[in-house]
Amino acid sequence: MYSHKQMAWAILFLMSWIFSFTLLAVYLVGPIMGLLLFAGFVLLVALLFHGMTVTVKDNTIKWGFAFGWFGQTLPLSNIVSYQAVTNSWRHGIGLRISHDGFVYSAHGFKAVELVLQDDTKIRLGTNDQAGLIAALDKQKK
Repeated sequence: MYSHKQMAWAILFLMSWIFSFTLLAVYLVGPIMGLLLFAGFVLLVALLFHGMTVTVKDNTIKWGFAFGWFGQTLPLSNIVSYQAVTNSWRHGIGLRISHDGFVYSAHGFKAVELVLQDDTKIRLGTNDQAGLIAALDKQKK
């Protein structure tokens, strides 16, 4: 079994920065409902996207942010090929549909690209490309 969680440092930094300015606005203007709702929204985004976990076990691969949300579980039999890739800045972070498939990324540019039987491409961001590929190799045998 393989399980690896990558922290979303860029998302956490950005949400902390926005939250600090929101708190400053609450301090200067007062506790206006709109500001408090916005602060709650920023905290919710930080909680939901603080990291991404990829798990390979029982001939499936599963990934998702935070509590397994916004992810997917696939049987390894649906995967035709996989390879280590480097995302560009255009792929971004978070959940994306890019010019070459779906992107699930928490932080950084390293990823493993899965090609499915229907030619769908999915890029899973990870800072452990070698470990994820080794786990896929071991399960696919």
